[in-house]
Amino acid sequence: MNKASGHVVLEVEDLRTYFFTAHGVVRAVDGVSLRVAPGECLGVVGESGSGKTVTALSILRLVPDPGRIVGGAVRLNGQDLLELPEAALREVRGRHIAMIFQDPTVALNPAYRVGDQVADVIRFRLGIDRVEARNRAHEWLARLGIPEAYIREYPHRLSGGMRQRVLIAMALCLRPRLLIADEPTTALDATVQAQVLDILQGAIEEMGLGIMFITHDLGVVARVAHRVAVMYGGMVVEEGSVRDLFRNPLHPYTQGLMEAARRMRPIAEASRAMFRPWGCRFAPRCPEAVPECGEAVPELREVKPGHWVRCIRR
Repeated sequence: MNKASGHVVLEVEDLRTYFFTAHGVVRAVDGVSLRVAPGECLGVVGESGSGKTVTALSILRLVPDPGRIVGGAVRLNGQDLLELPEAALREVRGRHIAMIFQDPTVALNPAYRVGDQVADVIRFRLGIDRVEARNRAHEWLARLGIPEAYIREYPHRLSGGMRQRVLIAMALCLRPRLLIADEPTTALDATVQAQVLDILQGAIEEMGLGIMFITHDLGVVARVAHRVAVMYGGMVVEEGSVRDLFRNPLHPYTQGLMEAARRMRPIAEASRAMFRPWGCRFAPRCPEAVPECGEAVPELREVKPGHWVRCIRR
């Protein structure tokens, strides 16, 4: 966790989200603490099943059944979202916290033209008339490189890159304080991916936007993030600046991710880490594990200024 002083837009403290299944309790998010400052991009990395997306859904209180948030706090500019009534929370979603999902095809309504969809978001959230909302929608879509002819088209007539830019326009048009981007570039080719990342970097600089960028792509993290939180088994196992984590990864799992990225191969198959209520979640896969690793969950310790690691051997 980043305990640096100063203003933060998002503060997640000891967040716990469990799924109560017939096969046992899945501790999908188990004591996660994160902070995002205005004008900062926090990269959240880890393989599939590490708890990244469930953390994002927990922040927005959108966890599906049989999941349940069982503890912790999620503060947006000091206000705990977990304590808000549902009606008040609906005002926060979209208006103050926006989210970009991995698949724009699912997020966009196929029955409405893309310009109308963005205009409806603006009109509903800001309470302005239809003409002004449409003008603002067209302005935002044009800023994101959507030609006028395509603004009047249905989503299926746009390329994947254009659809993703429509989602970004929808997220940014209300000028939120925080943007959660969940694998927004995974399905894009390298050229379009670079364009999308440039747009997000511009939003950070222009709007002072805080971004929580969820991805498994370490190359994307190196380009856009200021700090990185590495998740495994529903926990943050390492956090630090991009420079520190790429130059000197300390946790064995982070080291494995870096090595897998260098060799362009996937990391070994994940274990049932989220079912383990004891010991280090990574111990069954760790090449450096000792008997003590299976006895208690390690604390997330600051081993150097701004660099945190959850490992008894570091």
